[in-house]
Formats: sequence, C-alpha cells, structure tokens
Amino acid sequence: MSESLQIPHTKDRASIYAAITPQIEALILGERDLTANQANIAAALKEAFGFFWVGFYWVKENELVLGPFQGPIACTRIAFHRGVCGHAYSTQKSILVPNVEEFPGHIACSSASKSEVVIPIFDPKTGFVVGVLDVDSDQLNDFSTVDVTAPEALMRIFEKTL
Repeated sequence: MSESLQIPHTKDRASIYAAITPQIEALILGERDLTANQANIAAALKEAFGFFWVGFYWVKENELVLGPFQGPIACTRIAFHRGVCGHAYSTQKSILVPNVEEFPGHIACSSASKSEVVIPIFDPKTGFVVGVLDVDSDQLNDFSTVDVTAPEALMRIFEKTL
C-alpha cells in the first residue's frame, strides 16, 4: 500500500469508513509490529475524519496505559473503573458518549473533548479485553452508530495482528 489514503470527497462517514477500512487492512495485515500498526490506524482515522484525538490504551499493571495516538497530549494512565475508556474495558462493550460532561466519572484529559467513542480490543487467543481504541471529538454529539460499528469492524481486523 502507498503511504497515503484514498479518501472519498464526501461527508458521509459510512462511505469514508468503507473506503479506508480495506486500505488500513492491507497496511496492517502486512506488518508484524504492533506499535507501527497502532500508529497507522490512529493516523488514518485522524486524517480521514479530522477527529480531535485518536489513540490506544493498553492493559498494563492493572490499568489502561497510553499507547500510540494522534492529537494533543493525553492522560497516561486510566484506572479500569474510571472514565469512558475504563467503562468500555470493564463492560467489554463499545460506548458512544454524545456529551462527555454528562458521563459519570468522565476523565477530562482535555477540556476541548466534547464527545467520545471507545471500542474494546480483544485478545483473539483468550477473548479478554487487552486494550481500547479511543476517539474524541471537539464537537458535541459528533458520533453516530456508524462511528461505533465501523471502528469495531476495524478492531476485529486489527486483532488478527495481535
């Protein structure tokens, strides 16, 4: 794959996800390095959609620890029971938050973050959650179900590289 994405000129996110997912798949399934794959996924999602922040948190030492990301600096460590990322980890379910200020226990890594989607990442061998993909927007109510289902499908592809 080339070092650039072919992104359709549309605002329809479903169409954009449909176009970039196979490109990301081709990029990551040919690469064995986990950090490189995370970095490219985060960069691709940020480039395609202009999200405020896109990145990964991984289970380490009984908490979620920051991994590769695109955007401003972020919280380095998140307890399993705290914030949107901790909730997605502990429930093992994706979560869409239209307004982070209304989410109980939200962690304000950046006051510019207004809405958020978090997708759990499962170890294909054990079935346990080993990390999360976190996507933040600086706009309220910026996400819809397509921003959950398409990244979930992308994370199922990414899990093949673990």
